Amino acid sequence: MRKVKVMVILAIILMIMGLFINIHSKDEWGNLEVKAIVLDTDNSDMIQAGISKIGFQSLQVKILEGRYKGEKISASNNLLGKLDIDNYYKEGDKIVVALLEKNNQIISAKAIDLYRQNWELLLFGFFVLLLILYAGYTGVKALFSFIASLYLIWNFLIPGLLEGKNPLLLSSVILLLLSAIIIFAVAGFNRKGLAAFVGTISGLAITIGITVFFGNRLELMGMTSPFAETLLFSGHLDLDMKDIFYAAIVIGASGAAMDIAMDIAASMEEIKLKRPDIERGELIQSGFNVGRAVIGTMTTTLLLAYSGGYLTLLMLFMTKNSTFSRMLNFKMVSAEILRTLTGSIGLVLVAPITAFFAGWTYSIDIRAIFDKEKEIEMVKNVEVSD
Repeated sequence: MRKVKVMVILAIILMIMGLFINIHSKDEWGNLEVKAIVLDTDNSDMIQAGISKIGFQSLQVKILEGRYKGEKISASNNLLGKLDIDNYYKEGDKIVVALLEKNNQIISAKAIDLYRQNWELLLFGFFVLLLILYAGYTGVKALFSFIASLYLIWNFLIPGLLEGKNPLLLSSVILLLLSAIIIFAVAGFNRKGLAAFVGTISGLAITIGITVFFGNRLELMGMTSPFAETLLFSGHLDLDMKDIFYAAIVIGASGAAMDIAMDIAASMEEIKLKRPDIERGELIQSGFNVGRAVIGTMTTTLLLAYSGGYLTLLMLFMTKNSTFSRMLNFKMVSAEILRTLTGSIGLVLVAPITAFFAGWTYSIDIRAIFDKEKEIEMVKNVEVSD
């Protein structure tokens, strides 16, 4: 058991190293990106336009890392009037700066964004601490599945999609691997894990079919996804954005599907342990009852999660007194309706499939099967000796 724990911890460390290997210190044009602190600002070339700002902000910054550490340079900050991507800097801000180099000298510098990663790492550390304090070694296994998911998505799914591989096929393979890693890492390779895995994969397979069927009829081309247009016009016009959108829907629903499958499988295992003599039909009915309770809240969870992401859009509709018909037929709303309902349908399907399969597996006496096989083998050996 101790060897297994050590292997899990080593796997976590190796996957984290693998994630950082593919994180580059230079941007797409080869400019070196470093951390710096703002010493002074010049806003004379900047125009205030309502709550947004347009123009250029000149900065005096001091580099805090790398071979240019300690150097004070000028950097520009281009403000486009887009509040979702613009940053307005002030003295004392720690920022990321892209450096254009020539002959080991800095030619120019451009401010990229605020330096936020230390706080992000602190937040992640807090999450890991709470996870391990509460769940112990199970928390370590959950962390392993979390890091493994990031590793597979960043190192295999994203590069594969950019290479033009079939989005639905690639995401299905990745989800198959992720489901196996997450479920068996947490539950172990046993009846509970097997039931949760089969329920999850079966539900997601049906979800893919429903997503493609209704997505084609709603004529959604996938351009409602954030930065989809930017991605296309950055040199990836050959990407199938529609199938990438479908794949994103299924990936988004997979986490909730695994959650429900594990809840039902674990509950049925607990019932079987407390009542070993329970009949298969009664056990399956218990699984159905648990599934109904979980689905009742989980489908609403999906609705709240997706609507929360578009809360400002809903507010805009209200301020414009938009008609119900206009809202429902708006492309972005239609995409979220497809995302929410197909994900919810997948959840509804995962519950009974898991309950049926778990009821069947928990009712099989594996020891009796092995004993029967041994008995048959003994009879054969006696017949041969005779």
